[in-house]
Order: sequence, then C-alpha cells, then structure tokens
Amino acid sequence: MSLPQSLRTSVTPPELELIASQQLIEIIPLIAIEKTAFISGAFGPLQPPRKAQIPLWMAINLKLKKKCHIVAPEWLSVEFLQSRLDEEINEPGFSKLPFRYAEVSKLLLDVQVTFAPDDIQSTDKIRYLLKDLREARQAKSREGLDQINRGELSLSNLCSMEINEIRPFFVHAMGILTHLHRDASAEDQP
Repeated sequence: MSLPQSLRTSVTPPELELIASQQLIEIIPLIAIEKTAFISGAFGPLQPPRKAQIPLWMAINLKLKKKCHIVAPEWLSVEFLQSRLDEEINEPGFSKLPFRYAEVSKLLLDVQVTFAPDDIQSTDKIRYLLKDLREARQAKSREGLDQINRGELSLSNLCSMEINEIRPFFVHAMGILTHLHRDASAEDQP
C-alpha cells in the first residue's frame, strides 16, 4: 500500500497508538496471575483486589477477556479536561498534558465503548472535551507556525500526536527558510 507523501515523513496514528500502548496503567485484576516476563519487562503478580500497574496493551487484553477493571488515569476525567480546555482558550501557551494523552485516551475510550462501560464515567462528555481540546491546540499550533523563524521555534507542551501532525509542514517550511536565508547570505557577499 502506498502512503500519501505527507505521511511518508511521519509516524502514522496507529503506530503512535502502538508506541503509547507500552505506557503503564493501573488496573484492578479480577484473577490472580503470577509474575510474567515479557520483552518489555516483568509484570505481576496480579492479586485481586489489589491494584497493579501493567502496560496498556496488557490491560486492554485482560479487559477484553473480562479479567480486570481499568482504572482511568487522573487526567481522563471531565473536571481535568475542562480545566485544561479553559486554560487552552484563555492562556497564550499550551496547557500541560501527558505526552501521549491523545493516543492513550483513544485506546481507552475505544475499549470503553464495547467492553468496559463501567470503568470510565461520562465517556461522551470526555470525548467532546478531547475533541474541543484538540481543536484549540491545533489553532494555537497554526498560530505558532505563522510566526516561525529560522533561528528558533518553541512549542512546549505539545503531545506526540500534535508533533507528528505538524512535522511534515515544519520540515518543509524550515527547508524553505534555510534556503531563503542561504540565498540572502550569498547575495550579501561580494
């Protein structure tokens, strides 16, 4: 399958989700499992009802088999997301969010719809807030890129998905700026 040119220089969203699935998340196991070794590390033992931290991919796998409850991260709540949205709208910089919040929230909410209706509360409201947050942050990214210069660019608190989205444009724009600067420097020399 051939990818469009804009995606050839960036990681695809499913690839970012795969990377994000390595993040640890808290669960409440419903079954006992001995300590198990994987390439990414050893996890367990899992003893109900004691909370445990395991990779997101493992939590989703156990949830699909109805063998655990996923504990939603603190930032995946209506109150937290609403406060960050207000901050995005009213403050000049980007609000502080987990680096992989977009990917982790998508993975958790996708599992939530079908298999985990009891793990995360107010999923529809959370989805709307995430969408509004993403749109507000994209608008700020576009504004920041309008003010780009060859010497410096500072867009702190961007998440991995946002960096990945602007990367093709940014690389192209910086190439043009460098070329223009080089041409201007060549004209100035005798």
